[in-house]
Amino acid sequence: MTATGDGQGRSYQYLLVEADGPVGIVRLNRPKVLNALCRALIEELADALGAFDRDPAIRCMVLTGNERAFAAGADIAEMAGKGLAEVTGDDLLGAWQRLWRIRKPVVAAVQGYCLGGGFELAMGCDLIVAGESAQFGQPEIKIGVIPGAGGTQRLTRVAGKYKAMEAVLTGRMIPAREAEAWGLVTKVVPDEQCLPEALRLARTIAGMPPLAVQMAKAAVLQAYETPLGAGLEFERRLFYSLFATEDQKEGMQAFLEKRSPQWKGR
Repeated sequence: MTATGDGQGRSYQYLLVEADGPVGIVRLNRPKVLNALCRALIEELADALGAFDRDPAIRCMVLTGNERAFAAGADIAEMAGKGLAEVTGDDLLGAWQRLWRIRKPVVAAVQGYCLGGGFELAMGCDLIVAGESAQFGQPEIKIGVIPGAGGTQRLTRVAGKYKAMEAVLTGRMIPAREAEAWGLVTKVVPDEQCLPEALRLARTIAGMPPLAVQMAKAAVLQAYETPLGAGLEFERRLFYSLFATEDQKEGMQAFLEKRSPQWKGR
């Protein structure tokens, strides 16, 4: 497989990476195995998204796969022979933690299979645009394990106990429209509009003040981590802190002067 670089001197075996103005685009690229998530792919993904996260020219990211699959799950061939000591000693899921520390918003564009680790990866993104062909699910129960990269936790927080129990305990696939009804995706569009719509959302977000965008993401995510009182206090502190930024002054002055603001990210 040909390595593909991100324009910053890095090369990747399992990803296609490019920048489209202020939007970083990362495409999972293991088509022969439906983008199965081997450890090397996850480590590359953490590197690529981390590089975009640190790049001041990039303000939002889009993560996608191909028409057949966003990602059909973890690489079972890589895991099948491991025992308890190996998976814990090697910290099999450790690289995933780097993905959850990305500060800038990530929009997932999902077509085809989005199962197991692929579903967990999509749920770790901040918005999900699903094509009508998208099929979501946590089928780990069918191979003797459970979701291990956030599936039982994120799915329950979004869909509730009873929907999550059904999905995790039966392993059935959830069509895109049903996933939308469960609150699991931002919107469903025809397949040919999936990536364009994700890019449209990303460009819209990229046009907003960068510091406020990152703090807004942090505040929304905090709602999953804390009781309401603590979340409100966290939100209030971030709100006040934005009054120390040039972008706050520019945004409010532009509003009063009835002109478009010019964001500086500081």
